[in-house]
Amino acid sequence: MEEYKFANDPLPNPKSVISGPQYRFTVLNEHVLRYEWAEDGQFEDRPSTFALFRKFPTPTFRVQDTDDTLIIITPLIRLTYDKKRFSPGGLFVEFSSKLKDWGASWRFGDNLEGSNLGGTARTLDGIDGRCDMGTGVLSRDGFSTIDDSTSMLFDELGFVTPRRTGDRIDGYLFSFGNDYKGAMRSFYAISGPQPSVPRWSLGNWWSRYHAYTQDEYINLMKKFKDNDVPLSVAVIDMDWHWVKEDFVSHAGWTGYSWNTDLFPKPEEFAKALHDMDLKITLNDHPHAGIASHEEIYEEVSKVLGHDTSNKDPVPFDPTSPTFMHAFFNVVHRSLEKKGCDFWWVDWQQGSNTRIPGLDPLWLLNHFQFLDTKKAIPSSLPLVFSRYAGPGSHRYPVGFSGDSFATWDSLKFQPEFTATASNIGYGWWSHDIGGHLPGFRDDECTARWVQYGAFSPILRLHSANTRWMSKEPWLYRDESMSAMKDIMRFRHRLVPYIYSISAADSSLPFVQPLYWSHPDADVAYQFPNQYYFGPSMVVAPVVSPRDPRTNLAEVKAWVPPGRHVDIFTGIVYDGNRKLNLYRGLNDVPVLLPAGSIVPLDAALVPSNGCKNPTEIELLVVVGQDGHFELLEDRVDDAAGAAAHSTHYSTKFIWNQSKGQLSCEGRAMNWTFRFIAARTNTIKVFIDGELTTTRSDLLETEGNPASVIVRVPASSNRATIKTVIALDPDTQLQRIDHMATLSDLLRDYQVHVHQKEAIWKILESSQGTTVKVGELLNLGLDKAIIGPIMERLLADSRKSDTVSE
Repeated sequence: MEEYKFANDPLPNPKSVISGPQYRFTVLNEHVLRYEWAEDGQFEDRPSTFALFRKFPTPTFRVQDTDDTLIIITPLIRLTYDKKRFSPGGLFVEFSSKLKDWGASWRFGDNLEGSNLGGTARTLDGIDGRCDMGTGVLSRDGFSTIDDSTSMLFDELGFVTPRRTGDRIDGYLFSFGNDYKGAMRSFYAISGPQPSVPRWSLGNWWSRYHAYTQDEYINLMKKFKDNDVPLSVAVIDMDWHWVKEDFVSHAGWTGYSWNTDLFPKPEEFAKALHDMDLKITLNDHPHAGIASHEEIYEEVSKVLGHDTSNKDPVPFDPTSPTFMHAFFNVVHRSLEKKGCDFWWVDWQQGSNTRIPGLDPLWLLNHFQFLDTKKAIPSSLPLVFSRYAGPGSHRYPVGFSGDSFATWDSLKFQPEFTATASNIGYGWWSHDIGGHLPGFRDDECTARWVQYGAFSPILRLHSANTRWMSKEPWLYRDESMSAMKDIMRFRHRLVPYIYSISAADSSLPFVQPLYWSHPDADVAYQFPNQYYFGPSMVVAPVVSPRDPRTNLAEVKAWVPPGRHVDIFTGIVYDGNRKLNLYRGLNDVPVLLPAGSIVPLDAALVPSNGCKNPTEIELLVVVGQDGHFELLEDRVDDAAGAAAHSTHYSTKFIWNQSKGQLSCEGRAMNWTFRFIAARTNTIKVFIDGELTTTRSDLLETEGNPASVIVRVPASSNRATIKTVIALDPDTQLQRIDHMATLSDLLRDYQVHVHQKEAIWKILESSQGTTVKVGELLNLGLDKAIIGPIMERLLADSRKSDTVSE
């Protein structure tokens, strides 16, 4: 397994170490201190599954050392230690942060779960609703610990090995105050970065537990295309191989030979999918080993010296380097040659192996990821598997298990995903729409797909029943329309998602609100709301609509600063709790002022998430902003280059000047300034004034946006474009009367109630008076709430523009 060596640097900087015969402390960086106790005096310098890197520049600290007391002082902590085996009385830390009036302290052995902000779970199997998410790195107390005493280690050849026996403690103390992002960057620095994922993985995945035939699957993929629903990954669940035939000697979940009754020509099947720009992943339950009916049984047996005289299966042994080498280079490689692009490792058989302390899921995730990287060097590697503990973020993408198809399950997934970032785990893929039979609810499914579009990976999935399949056209018209629209939008979002993930893997793509607003108590009160990249605040709809209004309610917090909803165009004042109301086609996605979001301009993007030929750039004025669009050269036929090289286009919005500059590849551009108001517009290309407002300005949408279209230059590979609006261009103040009229018309309530509401809205009274009179009508919140949202969204009193 020497070819599976990986980057690590586990030896600490000697200048950062304070040690004695049985204790060792290492001040790793400004946020993290490692504490070790070894009864035999042998400390651990091998990389662990959590900690790969321990050598950093020596941070600022000082030591006071006497015969019976050791004191270590950094800018963030004061540690006092009695030089005995670690105990609550002997190892004590005081923190300099002032998050609490009475200060903060930690004694060895303290239970820190109460203030910890959570981590994630190995799986959602069997969970209908909430589950325990354990602990992560972040805490409202400003400190946390990770116990690394029992994790697996890596030897000098890159294979795993258990820890030494005996009385040992190996822990990491994180001290960060409210610098949550700094804490997570320290976590990644020690544990290794979160890898970028391939561009194609960011599109829509199709998955279903069903025994497809070759023609059935290909025709289904064609039907998605006929319905203008783009896909990027074709998941083939368990029944691609032999399962229940008489010659299968075990329960059938494990298999490595194509079922030629269903797929008579696997290579042709794979080619047909690849020709549709789809990547292929095969489900693998490896626990039963390689049985005698498998095509590669004899070859694997020969490599391993396995006795085949009795047709005994080759046992699955992830603790054996020899077996793992054969598993990847014979078993998996034979199927990859037939078209498998990456593997869905579906391990559900616990955490034990024949060597205590070695977790088979860890072994599979780690070596499968490295093997994919080795086998396909032209692509970023991907493995689809379950979470196995701290450090698992290095092996994206996570499979969260078999979700129940219920509203309760949907309600928990946004929080579950965002909270996982507290342990660095950023690339979750859920069973969007639910796997296990719960009940058929078209609205719930549509809302789930909308959430999936704003989750790390959108993978539709369902159980082995005809009644749960997630093809959009199997649902009622309004749900079908919502599902199709949002799946198209997901592919349009890929330039935004890919650019951020490719540029900076130091933080997860999905982040809880409190990462950016740690001092705001309210940010902790909305766990289902999150940042989706730096420019989107998402509040998924996870409850059904009120039948009278056809609108669903979402309790949300608008962070400080003015925001615009990407779908409705509503402008909101910031730092406010609001109830938001949305019909089935909308989900609250708020862009802060200064946001720049690139989209594929095609309303129906193609399969595979290739670089688009035209970009639509969304710009929210009000603050300075910038964005760097990255495109993978390997996506272009003419760009035969390694995946690590990118086309780069940089955008800068200067608020005071009212100017957007764009420098990079020449292509067709559409610049959409959402809800902006300007009197002048000029377009400069490479410094030359080319046109003015009358030539290119369009207004459309609700509210009207300033739209500028700049075609690609036929003789330039790169170009610098400047769009000049009014200096200090601001967002419009929207008059919502037209929308309110439409809302009331659609209400399924008594006409007298509508007349009473409309009379108040039409009056010339100020907003405050109108709100008071509306409340005095005594109507349900579901009726009044949508009207209040629009009346109170934006408190400005001038620059009113009609919708």
